Amino acid sequence: MTAPPATVPPGAAAPGTTAPGAAVPGTAPLDTPAERYRMLRLIRGFEELALGLVKAGAIPGGIHPYIGQEAVAVGVCSALGPADRLTSTHRGHGHVLARGAAPHRLLAELAGRVDGLNGGRGGSMHAADLSLGILGANGIVGAGAPIAVGAAWAARQAGDGRVAVAFFGDGALNQGVLLESFNLAAMWQLPVVFVCENNGYATTLPAATAVAGSATGRAAAFGIPAEEVDGMDTEAVRAAALRAVERARSGGGPGFLECRTYRYEGHHTMERRMKLHYRTPEEVEAWRARDPLPRAAAQLEQLAVAELDDAVARQLAAAEEFALASEHPDPAGASDHLYADGLRPRAGAVA
Repeated sequence: MTAPPATVPPGAAAPGTTAPGAAVPGTAPLDTPAERYRMLRLIRGFEELALGLVKAGAIPGGIHPYIGQEAVAVGVCSALGPADRLTSTHRGHGHVLARGAAPHRLLAELAGRVDGLNGGRGGSMHAADLSLGILGANGIVGAGAPIAVGAAWAARQAGDGRVAVAFFGDGALNQGVLLESFNLAAMWQLPVVFVCENNGYATTLPAATAVAGSATGRAAAFGIPAEEVDGMDTEAVRAAALRAVERARSGGGPGFLECRTYRYEGHHTMERRMKLHYRTPEEVEAWRARDPLPRAAAQLEQLAVAELDDAVARQLAAAEEFALASEHPDPAGASDHLYADGLRPRAGAVA
């Protein structure tokens, strides 16, 4: 929506270009344990930085932190090809970053600045980058699923081999739109993978008190192959995602992954002010002992981990400088982009 800025953080690519060393245009290289650890660290650091900027008032409205769930985004996105697509959730920063979005532009988007991914108009819950196949985060529970199904249908019609992934939380398991998406995907054998990030709570409601049966059982009822996986283990998520993506790409139809994970922070940053208490300290600490970052770091040499940590810290410092230096949008343009223009009817349709 805006012209590329004159300067970008060191090592980052200007909007619409490819960063040096990228495996494919735009998307993040996640083929090695080192690359996957680096992304885990980037997402964790980005969220910690964003929390600080919310507290400072630089990010209006707050965010839904992804801290603790990083292994799901990295594991799943590492299984995708450069042309695949995904839909995200209100807790979507990890998915957007793992797919390859530039952190300086995502941070500017959170801060509502003109150099953000969407010109500062989408904010935390509606970040998108169509050039990377990111069809958007979504503030409506479960609403990304039918969009992913639509993308999968279009891919099947085009025969281009693309796969779509729909991320959603356990709170979406009771949404009719998700079940309708299961039905269409199964009936039409579409190349879509449904990824449930079961962090145990829909806001403050324990999943065990809200979901009858099981998450995998919901998918199995539609004839969709379903698998439960340790969502705190990047490599376990990657292995399961590779199986589901390959099956979908080869014509085997949809798949479903339930990733058992945990968010270390509250549902939303407002929880800190509201002082809600619905989890015991013992529960949180038990999940912290399974933190995906140390597990991923254990696969690497200590020196390599330190170097990657340092590189991420420098990248995030530059991202913060970039985002806060970006201008706020001109209020005179508040009504821009409310309606689509330049649309052409599809072949055979009557305009």
